[in-house]
Amino acid sequence: MSSTPHSGTPYYYVPHSSRHPFMAAVGLLGVIFGASQWINGEDYGKFILFAGLAWFLVVLFQWFSDAISESQEGQYGRKIDLSYRWSMSWFIFSEVMFFGAFFAALWWCRMHSVPALGNLANEVLWPGFKAVWPSVMPGATASPGDIVEPFQTMTPFWLPTINTALLLSSGVTLTIAHHALIAGQRSKTIGFMWLTVALGIVFLFVQGYEYSHAYSELNLKLTSGVYGSTFFMLTGFHGFHVFIGMLMLLFITLRLQKGHFTPTKHFGFEGAAWYWHFVDVVWLGLYILVYWM
Repeated sequence: MSSTPHSGTPYYYVPHSSRHPFMAAVGLLGVIFGASQWINGEDYGKFILFAGLAWFLVVLFQWFSDAISESQEGQYGRKIDLSYRWSMSWFIFSEVMFFGAFFAALWWCRMHSVPALGNLANEVLWPGFKAVWPSVMPGATASPGDIVEPFQTMTPFWLPTINTALLLSSGVTLTIAHHALIAGQRSKTIGFMWLTVALGIVFLFVQGYEYSHAYSELNLKLTSGVYGSTFFMLTGFHGFHVFIGMLMLLFITLRLQKGHFTPTKHFGFEGAAWYWHFVDVVWLGLYILVYWM
């Protein structure tokens, strides 16, 4: 590898042989094997699953630590920076397609599947079927045998609206932190980053309370027809992404406290910020299409 003039930074850093890919594969094998045995009634499966997950997380911690050390040692030049940017861009694109599939499923159920099940041809097979959205009564959404218990739908007031305010505020605080980092104001950056992390944690607690309210007071469950399944799949996966994004921001904040990142070199910060803003945008779509419409 050739180095750039006037510095020890390689043109494109190629790390030495590493055990991390193999060790991570071992952990994931334990997760998959344990899960397959657990769902088939073998009690030992859950222990293998959790052991494999713990193994995998330890390997990730070591792997990321090595990558951070290489970055701090100045091994990552412009080409590596471009590689990371393209990789993060394609990763977020894959997440857009992931949520796009769920939004498309919601649209298809509302606009095509449910109306089609209520046409004249299906009346012979399912007399009394009610092709309505949302499915808030027995006999609706492919359940003519009344196997779906009556439930109430989730409205935008007030928990979802509070969570919308929390996520939008977190996007603002994150942007302020980014501009502060570029200006070399590290203390201000750290303060607003901790505020962003706190807003993400509060969002998760509010969503947990919303789920408790849905189950206990609205009788809204994953089994509540197509409305319940699409509601919990969309909001649940989004909540998981908020959790992952919050962890990313937390570790970036801890790195900031250790003196990592400079005003001109901080893609680790930017990558986490891209992901968090993506999570914000997805929530706005959820807020409108799931809670209002």
